[in-house]
Amino acid sequence: MLLALFLTLAVPTDWVPARWQWLETKTLELLKGTPVNCLLIDWDSRQRVQAAVFAGAAAEQGIATLAVIRPGGDPSEPARDAIRAKLTGVVLEGDFSPEVAQRVKASVAPAPLIELTMRSRMALGSDAPVLGTYQGVWPGIPLMEDGAAKAGPSGSPWINTNAGFLRAARAFGSSVIWIANLPPPKTVIAGENYAQVIGDAEMVGARWVIALDDDLARRLHANDKAAREQWVRITRQLDFYESHRDWHSFRPYGKLAVVQGLKDGVLLSGGILDMIGARHTPVLLVPPERLRPEMLTGATMAVDVDAQSLTPEQREVLKAFTRAGGTLLTGPSDWKEGAATQPDQITLDDKQTKRLDDVWHDINSMIGRGNLGVRLFNVSSMLSNLLVSSDGKQELVHLVNYSNYPVESVTVHALGEFHHAYLYTPEAPEKKLEVYKVDEGTGIDIDRVNTSATVRLE
Repeated sequence: MLLALFLTLAVPTDWVPARWQWLETKTLELLKGTPVNCLLIDWDSRQRVQAAVFAGAAAEQGIATLAVIRPGGDPSEPARDAIRAKLTGVVLEGDFSPEVAQRVKASVAPAPLIELTMRSRMALGSDAPVLGTYQGVWPGIPLMEDGAAKAGPSGSPWINTNAGFLRAARAFGSSVIWIANLPPPKTVIAGENYAQVIGDAEMVGARWVIALDDDLARRLHANDKAAREQWVRITRQLDFYESHRDWHSFRPYGKLAVVQGLKDGVLLSGGILDMIGARHTPVLLVPPERLRPEMLTGATMAVDVDAQSLTPEQREVLKAFTRAGGTLLTGPSDWKEGAATQPDQITLDDKQTKRLDDVWHDINSMIGRGNLGVRLFNVSSMLSNLLVSSDGKQELVHLVNYSNYPVESVTVHALGEFHHAYLYTPEAPEKKLEVYKVDEGTGIDIDRVNTSATVRLE
């Protein structure tokens, strides 16, 4: 009981979540030695006794258990029932009204309530320790009917990613963001793909809620050797990021700022943030309601997606930015990605994509080919994120490779003079890299990137 109380009072921001399909206590053996410490369990009152036994066994291992409740009737009673069964907390997954969510929260307090809702319903900017959504694209390089990779505006292979949305969601406040999208149905997911979806979220400081495809779950439950090896790879990828939680104290590098709000489509995947990200240009998202002079410190360029939606005070901040020498690109009235967006929409529709393609020329021209923090070479199948420490003395370059084969001979050109560089990967211990001078600052070469790699510059 003391363990259950401790887990109830634990900080949900420290939880590493996974959906769990089983209530057999023997399955907890799979979690030993892994960073997974929070299990999402579909709540069924008919299995209350079994769930209580499982929750107790999990608590003894320091693992939190959350009852997942979906729309269909009043969720308050099943939520209370789950807490009476000693589960740690409750997850409301689906389209619940704020009033219903608040009622459930009050009924289970002090146990935590986490909402996995539509992107458009997320309480961004609130004081919730964890905000989540069940909506997401499945990260990877989409293929056309002839097997060729789909090209993006820059000519490189387009990468389906949640990184832009997650980057934006984190910019609204300090909440930890969970993205709980499921694998595509009736699809067997390769080990590389699981590593990619984890890296897609982690490189921008969010967490993917682990969800196994049905085939892997079945084989893992049957103790299939290949399935266990794949599970080890998944948890090793998680451990790579969890063992470096200090990276979360780094902030986005921001010579290029994008001012974009909820009504402007900032929560849609495939938008401006993802297009800029595909170019490996570091970008800082600034929500209009958080637009203050200090938010643009260090920026030399800014993109204002919807000037008409800004208040006079917000417009004055951008005017001061230009008076101080900054370059500002202001979008026309028909530039808004979020125009006519449906509440459950998570990607741009054809009309929105065409409009964004038309204005990409303006953004691309402004960015040019200059180095806005870091330039990367031989990374057409990758996405990246550049972060800087609070004292400005260290930088992190996160890389995620979305192809299912390793990439060799990656080159990094970072602005500024750095004396030391270190490479981190899930497969090997820390490795010191040679640094050398280039016209733009400091060059580093990476021999090989399997799925994830991080370079720390000092």
